[in-house]
Amino acid sequence: MIRMRHTDENPHEASEINVTPFIDVMLVLLVIFMVTAPLTTVNVPVDLPSSTEKPTPRPDDPVFLTVKADHGLALGEDDITMDSLAGALEGATKGNKEERIFLRADKTVDYGTLMGVMDKLRSAGYLKVALVNLQGQEEGSEAGTAPIGNATSGRISAATPAAGGTP
Repeated sequence: MIRMRHTDENPHEASEINVTPFIDVMLVLLVIFMVTAPLTTVNVPVDLPSSTEKPTPRPDDPVFLTVKADHGLALGEDDITMDSLAGALEGATKGNKEERIFLRADKTVDYGTLMGVMDKLRSAGYLKVALVNLQGQEEGSEAGTAPIGNATSGRISAATPAAGGTP
Protein backbone atom coordinates (compact mmCIF):
# COMPACT_ATOMS: atom_id res chain seq x y z
CA MET A 1 0.00 0.00 0.00
CA ILE A 2 1.34 3.43 -0.98
CA ARG A 3 0.63 6.25 1.35
CA MET A 4 0.37 9.82 -0.01
CA ARG A 5 1.43 12.58 2.33
CA HIS A 6 -0.46 15.84 2.48
CA THR A 7 1.21 19.13 3.32
CA ASP A 8 -0.94 19.39 6.44
CA GLU A 9 0.75 16.39 7.95
CA ASN A 10 4.31 17.80 7.83
CA PRO A 11 5.49 18.01 11.46
CA HIS A 12 8.38 20.45 10.62
CA GLU A 13 6.82 23.52 9.11
CA ALA A 14 9.15 26.27 7.90
CA SER A 15 8.22 29.38 9.91
CA GLU A 16 11.24 31.54 9.05
CA ILE A 17 10.85 34.99 7.55
CA ASN A 18 12.38 35.43 4.13
CA VAL A 19 14.61 38.52 4.53
CA THR A 20 15.91 38.60 0.97
CA PRO A 21 13.28 41.10 -0.29
CA PHE A 22 13.95 43.29 2.76
CA ILE A 23 17.68 43.35 2.01
CA ASP A 24 16.97 44.17 -1.63
CA VAL A 25 14.81 47.14 -0.63
CA MET A 26 17.47 48.40 1.80
CA LEU A 27 20.17 48.23 -0.86
CA VAL A 28 18.00 50.17 -3.32
CA LEU A 29 17.34 52.84 -0.67
CA LEU A 30 21.05 53.01 0.13
CA VAL A 31 21.87 53.64 -3.53
CA ILE A 32 19.16 56.32 -3.77
CA PHE A 33 20.48 58.13 -0.69
CA MET A 34 24.07 57.88 -1.92
CA VAL A 35 23.08 59.50 -5.22
CA THR A 36 20.89 62.26 -3.75
CA ALA A 37 23.04 63.23 -0.73
CA PRO A 38 25.60 65.27 -2.73
CA LEU A 39 22.75 67.10 -4.46
CA THR A 40 21.36 68.41 -1.16
CA THR A 41 24.48 70.41 -0.25
CA VAL A 42 24.51 74.06 -1.29
CA ASN A 43 27.70 75.82 -2.31
CA VAL A 44 26.47 79.35 -2.97
CA PRO A 45 28.13 82.57 -1.79
CA VAL A 46 25.81 84.48 0.56
CA ASP A 47 25.66 88.10 1.72
CA LEU A 48 23.87 87.69 5.06
CA PRO A 49 21.52 90.52 6.09
CA SER A 50 21.29 92.14 9.49
CA SER A 51 18.60 91.00 11.89
CA THR A 52 15.40 92.86 12.77
CA GLU A 53 14.47 90.66 15.74
CA LYS A 54 13.93 92.08 19.21
CA PRO A 55 17.31 92.41 20.96
CA THR A 56 18.31 90.12 23.79
CA PRO A 57 18.83 91.96 27.09
CA ARG A 58 22.45 92.89 27.57
CA PRO A 59 24.35 91.93 30.73
CA ASP A 60 25.45 94.66 33.15
CA ASP A 61 29.16 94.45 32.31
CA PRO A 62 29.60 92.66 28.95
CA VAL A 63 33.02 91.71 27.57
CA PHE A 64 33.25 92.84 23.93
CA LEU A 65 35.94 91.44 21.65
CA THR A 66 36.14 93.28 18.33
CA VAL A 67 37.83 92.15 15.12
CA LYS A 68 38.64 95.34 13.21
CA ALA A 69 38.78 95.74 9.41
CA ASP A 70 42.60 95.49 9.49
CA HIS A 71 42.22 92.15 11.39
CA GLY A 72 43.43 93.79 14.61
CA LEU A 73 41.74 92.89 17.89
CA ALA A 74 40.29 95.14 20.58
CA LEU A 75 39.06 93.97 23.98
CA GLY A 76 36.62 96.63 25.12
CA GLU A 77 38.37 99.74 23.82
CA ASP A 78 41.94 98.50 24.30
CA ASP A 79 43.90 97.17 21.32
CA ILE A 80 45.41 93.73 21.90
CA THR A 81 47.33 91.18 19.84
CA MET A 82 46.21 87.64 19.01
CA ASP A 83 48.99 86.27 21.25
CA SER A 84 47.90 88.31 24.28
CA LEU A 85 44.19 87.46 23.82
CA ALA A 86 44.07 84.70 26.45
CA GLY A 87 45.75 86.83 29.13
CA ALA A 88 43.64 89.89 28.37
CA LEU A 89 40.43 87.85 28.56
CA GLU A 90 41.57 86.33 31.85
CA GLY A 91 41.88 89.85 33.28
CA ALA A 92 38.64 91.16 31.76
CA THR A 93 36.54 88.22 32.99
CA LYS A 94 38.36 87.91 36.34
CA GLY A 95 39.14 84.29 35.48
CA ASN A 96 35.49 83.31 34.90
CA LYS A 97 35.61 80.99 31.87
CA GLU A 98 31.79 80.68 31.93
CA GLU A 99 31.28 84.37 31.11
CA ARG A 100 29.87 85.02 27.65
CA ILE A 101 32.18 86.86 25.25
CA PHE A 102 30.41 89.21 22.79
CA LEU A 103 32.25 88.98 19.48
CA ARG A 104 31.92 91.84 17.00
CA ALA A 105 33.58 91.90 13.58
CA ASP A 106 33.77 94.43 10.78
CA LYS A 107 31.74 93.25 7.78
CA THR A 108 34.91 93.25 5.65
CA VAL A 109 36.59 90.64 7.87
CA ASP A 110 36.76 87.28 6.12
CA TYR A 111 35.21 84.16 7.59
CA GLY A 112 38.57 82.45 8.09
CA THR A 113 39.85 85.28 10.30
CA LEU A 114 36.67 85.21 12.38
CA MET A 115 36.98 81.43 12.83
CA GLY A 116 40.62 81.88 13.84
CA VAL A 117 39.56 84.28 16.61
CA MET A 118 36.83 81.86 17.73
CA ASP A 119 39.40 79.04 17.82
CA LYS A 120 41.65 81.21 20.02
CA LEU A 121 38.70 81.85 22.34
CA ARG A 122 37.99 78.13 22.55
CA SER A 123 41.62 77.24 23.22
CA ALA A 124 41.67 79.88 25.98
CA GLY A 125 38.70 78.10 27.59
CA TYR A 126 35.93 80.54 26.64
CA LEU A 127 33.22 78.41 25.05
CA LYS A 128 30.30 80.83 25.33
CA VAL A 129 30.48 83.27 22.43
CA ALA A 130 27.69 85.60 21.27
CA LEU A 131 27.81 87.29 17.87
CA VAL A 132 26.82 90.97 17.73
CA ASN A 133 25.25 92.83 14.79
CA LEU A 134 23.46 96.10 14.09
CA GLN A 135 19.85 96.20 15.22
CA GLY A 136 16.89 96.59 12.84
CA GLN A 137 18.63 98.11 9.83
CA GLU A 138 18.14 97.06 6.24
CA GLU A 139 21.18 95.94 4.27
CA GLY A 140 22.42 98.69 1.97
CA SER A 141 20.90 101.55 3.98
CA GLU A 142 23.24 104.33 5.04
CA ALA A 143 23.19 103.28 8.70
CA GLY A 144 23.50 99.61 7.79
CA THR A 145 26.79 100.12 5.96
CA ALA A 146 28.40 102.13 8.75
CA PRO A 147 30.84 100.27 10.97
CA ILE A 148 29.72 99.30 14.44
CA GLY A 149 30.43 102.23 16.70
CA ASN A 150 30.31 102.00 20.48
CA ALA A 151 28.99 99.06 22.44
CA THR A 152 25.48 100.54 22.64
CA SER A 153 24.95 100.44 18.86
CA GLY A 154 25.36 96.68 18.67
CA ARG A 155 22.96 94.05 19.85
CA ILE A 156 23.26 90.39 20.59
CA SER A 157 21.96 88.56 17.54
CA ALA A 158 22.71 84.99 18.49
CA ALA A 159 24.19 83.40 21.53
CA THR A 160 26.08 80.52 19.99
CA PRO A 161 28.80 78.50 21.64
CA ALA A 162 32.14 78.18 19.95
CA ALA A 163 32.77 74.85 18.30
CA GLY A 164 32.72 72.08 20.87
CA GLY A 165 31.10 74.21 23.57
CA THR A 166 27.78 74.19 25.30
CA PRO A 167 25.38 77.12 25.58
